[in-house]
Amino acid sequence: MADPRLAAGGGPLETCGLERILEALRLLLSPGGSGSSSLQITKHDVLLATLKSNLSALEDKFLKDPHWKKLKLLRDEIANRAEWPQNSVDVTWSFTSQTLLLLLCLKETMIHLAADFNPAKPNPRTPEAAPALSPDTLSISQQKTVQSALQFVVTLGVCPYLMPGVGVPLRYRTEFGAVVQDVVCLDAAPDATRRLYTSCRVLLNVAQHASLGSLIFCRHFGDIAAGLCQLGFCPTKRKSLKAEEEVLTEEERVLSREALRDILDQVYQPLAVRELLILQGGPPQSCTDVKTQVRCRAPAWLRRLCGQLLSERLMRPSGVQAVVRGILEGVGAGVAGGSDAEATAADWKKCDLIAKILASCPQQSLSPEDYYRDTCPQILDLFHFQDKLTARQFQRVATTTFITMSREHPQLAAKYLLQPVLAPLHRCLNTAEIPENDMVPGTILVTEEELSRCIEDVFKVYVVGNEPLTVLVDSLLPVLGVLFSLYCFTKQSVSHIRSLCQEILLWILGKLERNKAVASLKGFAGLDRSVPSLHSLCQFRAATQGGIMVTIKEAICDEDEALYQKVSSEQYQLEHLGDLLSHCQESGLAGDFFIFCLKELTHVAVENEAELKTQHFSSKSLLELEQHQTLLVEGQEQKLLVLQLLAVLCERMSEQIFTNITQVVDFVAATLQRACASLAHQTESTVESQTLSMSMGLVAVMLGGAVQLNSSDFAVLKQLLPLLEKVSITHPDPVIQELAADLRITISTHGAFSTEAVSVAAQSTLNKKDPEGKIEEQQQTSHERYTDVSQNHLEQQQSHEKPNQTGLKSSAPLIPQEVSESSTTANQKSGSITTEQLQEVLLSAYDPQIPTRAAALRTLSRWIERREARVLEVQEKLLKIFLENLEHEDAFVYLSAIQELFK
Repeated sequence: MADPRLAAGGGPLETCGLERILEALRLLLSPGGSGSSSLQITKHDVLLATLKSNLSALEDKFLKDPHWKKLKLLRDEIANRAEWPQNSVDVTWSFTSQTLLLLLCLKETMIHLAADFNPAKPNPRTPEAAPALSPDTLSISQQKTVQSALQFVVTLGVCPYLMPGVGVPLRYRTEFGAVVQDVVCLDAAPDATRRLYTSCRVLLNVAQHASLGSLIFCRHFGDIAAGLCQLGFCPTKRKSLKAEEEVLTEEERVLSREALRDILDQVYQPLAVRELLILQGGPPQSCTDVKTQVRCRAPAWLRRLCGQLLSERLMRPSGVQAVVRGILEGVGAGVAGGSDAEATAADWKKCDLIAKILASCPQQSLSPEDYYRDTCPQILDLFHFQDKLTARQFQRVATTTFITMSREHPQLAAKYLLQPVLAPLHRCLNTAEIPENDMVPGTILVTEEELSRCIEDVFKVYVVGNEPLTVLVDSLLPVLGVLFSLYCFTKQSVSHIRSLCQEILLWILGKLERNKAVASLKGFAGLDRSVPSLHSLCQFRAATQGGIMVTIKEAICDEDEALYQKVSSEQYQLEHLGDLLSHCQESGLAGDFFIFCLKELTHVAVENEAELKTQHFSSKSLLELEQHQTLLVEGQEQKLLVLQLLAVLCERMSEQIFTNITQVVDFVAATLQRACASLAHQTESTVESQTLSMSMGLVAVMLGGAVQLNSSDFAVLKQLLPLLEKVSITHPDPVIQELAADLRITISTHGAFSTEAVSVAAQSTLNKKDPEGKIEEQQQTSHERYTDVSQNHLEQQQSHEKPNQTGLKSSAPLIPQEVSESSTTANQKSGSITTEQLQEVLLSAYDPQIPTRAAALRTLSRWIERREARVLEVQEKLLKIFLENLEHEDAFVYLSAIQELFK
């Protein structure tokens, strides 16, 4: 764009001092005789008179002052070599031409001063002394003078000649700009397009000097770029009638295009992006910017051009960051940008805009895959900015872009975004192939920085983004086992990623379908070996910087030590799983998983291993026998794991574990199925009977008014009908048979018909809760009553699952006292107990089985409350029994004793 002959066409130019040129610029820009302190407040006639007066004063100075002779010779030499018209009837163009000539003189002088500068060698005795400045360095006041001159050149020589919609019109900028727009004479020679071409060409020539270039592009890049766009790319409508009036030659248009691309590559890229967006008609950077005024829409050719140029900026190295900075900078990233709700909302809108820009494949790209392969690594880098002022908005942009890309191109996003983010976790999976070189014990598979960055990125994308897209959820499922193992490890010590792991796990468990969420929990608990988990050779270790890394395990030769570590690890995982599920109670996931465990317990309780033990293996090979034995061992491990898991859940869950009627019915159904299976295998015991009574008693409580039931609830309750029918037929106790049959009738009739047995069972429970008999109040607070029943069951279940004196765990939940009363009160009136019944209960009070002993204590306590005559006769013996049970190690037993003693 610049003419190199301008500086060296006919031999070296004779230069003068910088101060003389700057004095000439000040004289040319002075307010003159207008009597005002600034040209920006003058009107049309005053402005024209001031420009003419300043031009005359400058010429008089050149002619009369001998000190200005060198500057005059330099200016005349540059003017003679110039190939653009300098004089015009329009005083604004004459003024612009003289200013451009002085700027060229300044540039040539600064170049010669810098070339002749030979700084002295630094004195080693005074190394702290500042080095000598180059003679072409401008002071602050000199820079202000040059900036004023550039402002006049752009205002008078560029902006008035831009087409409507190209750039920001002068009248929307300042009052002075509106005046200039009216005083410029577009009909006078030279042609407006020629003036625009000359101004842009000379300014780019001056900008070849680094110092002057920074002053030009810092303030006026947008206007120069708008002029070059118009000169190089605006379609021509018709040819001029006269040759001398031809707007631009094709060569000049090509030079304008090249110059535009050169300056776009030269300047700070976010600035280029920002100005291109403004030219395209995009939103400006500040709500207080004068450019926000309503103006003409950019022409179609300019919008297409800016879109193409923006795409080229984006495809360059670090282009994503340039686009993000170009849109966000200027509004105060981070703190300033999010100081109030309005600014925060505007920031989110900008983030959505950037995400749409980044997710859209530009036309210049060969294919969407090529585009994603080039830009996705840059998008991931936006997560890791250290500058706190910009990190917040950059991460916001990265998260929004991540989600937008995942929504629009899920396969490409999975390949180029999700795989790199989750790669450290995939490296630790039991399905991953570890290279032989990395199988040396102690080898680091995942560094501390990699693991920390991975977890932080996953948290930002999944939890902060909070968009449960299919591709996001599916990509996280395979690494949930590793993530849960990492969560368990962080619970053993202080770690900054513990809360992140917990939030990620809670988020994915809440977004998954319920059956998938339960399946994931099965994998966490070790009940489903098909779920991917941490590789058997990998282990988490504390890193030197306080983080966590993944290494290869050291081989353990001692089998006892290996077994101990395995058992303790499983125990820790179950406890941490219980902690995790304690946060999932409101969603109902904890209740569903608890019901699943109860169903698994049913299989454990009724499984008949006799067939496996009596099989004949005489024809089997040793390998087959070993495989069979392994299966047996794994089966036993699964059973013990279920019992241990239930014990943990009973201990950690609160009374709010069941959140709806469906879960309560599922719980009752699981308990009834277990009791029916015991009856079918003829393994029914006292505990099984109490469990069965508890289940039916709980149903009676719901049907008796403790919970407000509607038609949909009865539809759920109907799944109990086959189980109740089976109990009414197969159970040996006629009382239980009758209650089961009556419950079937009540459920089938939606509560329209209820027998006395059902009513008495429900009333007994309600009276136990409210001795004063405030039934109406209880019905108004049915939800509280329902949760109380659930809490009582959990307390009983927890105590029952604890190890007893024999070191084993019972597999049946114990009946809550208030529910068991509902099934016994119907046929047991005051004074109806016999001596044989009393003796049987007294013997049960010394039974080594904890459930049996606790039930006996509760039964004795109930008889004392009813003041049974035969019981009162042995009060001293009963007191001794209760005192002895105070020393029992099981909480359920000694609490039952305490309850009676303090009545």
